Amino acid sequence: MHRSGFVNIIGNPNVGKSTLMNELVGERLSIITSKVQTTRHRILGIVNGEDFQIVYSDTPGILKPQYKLQESMLKYVNTAFIDADVILYVTDVVEKADKNISYLERLHKTHIPVLLLINKIDLIENARIEKLVEDWHALLPNAEVLPVSALEKTNLALLFDKILSLLPEGPEYYPKNEFTDRSERFFISEIIREKIFLFYQKEIPYSVEVGIESYQEEAEIIRIRATIFVLRQSQKGILIGHRGKALKKVGTEARKDMEGFLNKKVFLELHVKVNKEWRNQKSKLKRFGYDNI
Repeated sequence: MHRSGFVNIIGNPNVGKSTLMNELVGERLSIITSKVQTTRHRILGIVNGEDFQIVYSDTPGILKPQYKLQESMLKYVNTAFIDADVILYVTDVVEKADKNISYLERLHKTHIPVLLLINKIDLIENARIEKLVEDWHALLPNAEVLPVSALEKTNLALLFDKILSLLPEGPEYYPKNEFTDRSERFFISEIIREKIFLFYQKEIPYSVEVGIESYQEEAEIIRIRATIFVLRQSQKGILIGHRGKALKKVGTEARKDMEGFLNKKVFLELHVKVNKEWRNQKSKLKRFGYDNI
């Protein structure tokens, strides 16, 4: 018997969904930073075995949209409720249970199996973990509650076994040698965006998007030209920095990660452009891969 299905990861921002996704897949597919709303797309990670295929899906954190980019992000979350065979709802040891209560009500009503994961249990003592499990079970009695630590890999083997037992019998949805549905260009842009989240503060990371203008693979090197779009001229100045030092740091660190990801030497050229409305322009958002606008 071959089991297969879609396991969709949802939850509020900053509870560790992307860390969990990367650990479950065994590949670094999703950006991980301490800032909220780092994940903007729905990213698939595929885990294959001889008699199973698990298609994990990392989604943006649940939010109240303020512009079209965030509308797209929330649509990815809502779609995850529809096409899942198993839902992983991720919370953590500090999040209040009444945050975005409407989504908990949706979980309560769904007929899809729900595994509620209390992440970051490495930060608290066992007595508090037991109380959290009781509280969440009382709130969502139809869900199985499992305390985990994605960072420390605690209970992830148990989680895998539970997921596998819940998957229906079915065929493989993707070739067995694939581990994601995204292109190399997508991950290149995400690597650059991750460095911006890491190196800049305040509104800068939330005001940028990365477009890959050219990707030329040669025998010994891959030449990549990328444009970082910002909302205002002042942000362009901050991003570039004095004598270009800030942007050079982004490029240097991004190139190192790209070479590790692509297993090849990379020449990276970065440019910065101002586009005041990119977060609200359907055509621009579609170009950046937000195809659900």
